[in-house]
Amino acid sequence: MPATSQPYPSSRRRTYRLLAAAAGLATAGALAAALPADAHDAQHGKPLPSRYQDVQLLSFNDLHGNLEPPSGSSGRVTELQADGTTKTIDAGGVEYLATHLREARKGNAYSITAAGGDMVGASPLISGLFHDEPTIEALNKLDLDVTSVGNHEFDEGAKELARLQYGGCHPTAGCYTDEEFGGADFPYLAANVLSEKTGKPILAPYWVWKKKDVKIGFIGVTLEDTPGVVSAEGVKGLKFKDEVETINKYAKVLQRQGVKSIVALIHEGGLPASGAYNYDCDSPGAGAGVSGPIVDIAKNITPSVDALVTGHTHAAYACTIPDPSGKPRTVTSAASFGRLYTDTTLTYDRFTGDIARTAVKSANHVVTRTVAKAPDMTELISRWNTLAAPVGNRAIGYISADIPNTGTESPMGDLIADAQLAYGKELDPGTDLALMNPGGVRAGLTYAAKGGEGDGVVTYAEGFTVQPFSNTVNLQDFTGAQLIQVLKEQVSGTNTSAPKILQPSANLTYTLDLTKTGADRVVTDSIKVNGTAVDPAATYRIATNSFLAGGGDGFTTLGQGTGDLVGTDDLAALQQYLTANSSATAPIAPPVTNRITIVQ
Repeated sequence: MPATSQPYPSSRRRTYRLLAAAAGLATAGALAAALPADAHDAQHGKPLPSRYQDVQLLSFNDLHGNLEPPSGSSGRVTELQADGTTKTIDAGGVEYLATHLREARKGNAYSITAAGGDMVGASPLISGLFHDEPTIEALNKLDLDVTSVGNHEFDEGAKELARLQYGGCHPTAGCYTDEEFGGADFPYLAANVLSEKTGKPILAPYWVWKKKDVKIGFIGVTLEDTPGVVSAEGVKGLKFKDEVETINKYAKVLQRQGVKSIVALIHEGGLPASGAYNYDCDSPGAGAGVSGPIVDIAKNITPSVDALVTGHTHAAYACTIPDPSGKPRTVTSAASFGRLYTDTTLTYDRFTGDIARTAVKSANHVVTRTVAKAPDMTELISRWNTLAAPVGNRAIGYISADIPNTGTESPMGDLIADAQLAYGKELDPGTDLALMNPGGVRAGLTYAAKGGEGDGVVTYAEGFTVQPFSNTVNLQDFTGAQLIQVLKEQVSGTNTSAPKILQPSANLTYTLDLTKTGADRVVTDSIKVNGTAVDPAATYRIATNSFLAGGGDGFTTLGQGTGDLVGTDDLAALQQYLTANSSATAPIAPPVTNRITIVQ
């Protein structure tokens, strides 16, 4: 795909939207904010415009196709109270998000809605079953103006991302309705994602919003490490460039076009010291602030960028981080799954064409479920649920209690690993153990019925929400020494600062000593398979998903296995395990999380 984006049909755009585009497409004219013309108008009885114009920037990130209210902890946010205590609030669902955004826009003639990536991917059945066309339709109805790409936009590869942008029926599934899929009304920005063949961005690198004499440019990037968190097939033929270098490059391009007010949409984020969405991360003292990759990125992005909308970490914050000149700059993230939105006021200076950063205000707001549902979103959800029902409502198993996906070792992760070991033994009786990546466990299973299926019934739709990636279950041979190295890679290398603890099948046990650092946190002598210490010279047949088998999440050793055998998709393995090991009268219980002994 060339860097120059295709035009958006004018009939599908709000009248004030202008695509300024991709590389090579110059914005016509310089900034038309000079006052002489206004003064001339004043002589003819027209009032002078104010020097300053407040522009409302509404933003959110990491929706992941969650059109319906997410369940369990994924559908709640924590709120800090005045007395220092916290409470949780049910949040999320596009029926409510639409109502909140539409209410927020009232009285704001200058309003933009932007997103920080991962709008789709790892989506529940209502969206994922239809290759996320329902989510794009919902975002169009939400009047989203622009978004950056996230890593999950590449789950199905660049060609599928292009289809979501420009429209057309799915190449294998075809059209789901009588009408051809029209694509996104808003531009996806991918400034740092280049085609290896052409060396140019695969989608527009930037976009300019304009209303009357006010212009604000948006640059969109995803994390440079996208190849490390997406399957190799999804990023085939693509190069991911440094976020800071890319944003600084296109900030200069926008300035040359007379656009001096700039917002960066970055699918990379940070971790605030508190999990409360309304925590003041600019407050002084111990534990204040935000940490993680976004801090260094923010400190190095050119001061000509006025605000950063971020994502990826699913955290909530509205902070200031100093730019290279030492001037405070707003950095925001609205958690995930449509539970929050951020309302930022950008004060535009007509004299300079820039944002008066001292006047920038920003706060996160809860998408509560106490407001009226947006009827158009209710209709959309009902329509797609009707299409999904024959598949989604089918019972695949029974559980006796909630099986959550929380904790260093989670019950849901353990259950998936057990399912993959059982399936692996069917493929090859010599399979020894299974490992599941924690990021692939997208949700837990809840005992309470979500529809008419009854309490304790696990439907295909619920299973799909847990494992939506369509990875295959792969078997590979490793030496015992390699297995030890794999476990150490959980807490070393690229996973040193943010460990990724693999979920083990029941027959793999070991101790994780968090009082130590790096690879030493895995106690080598404690690693046992079926109660016997691992033999470094022996061969072990390990079941993983195809993402891990390709070395994903920094587990390079898992990409070096031999004797590969590729099985069915991972959701089918989970479904098969639940069906074989549970019934209405004998439901399966949540696994006890005692496979990893944690020392703290």
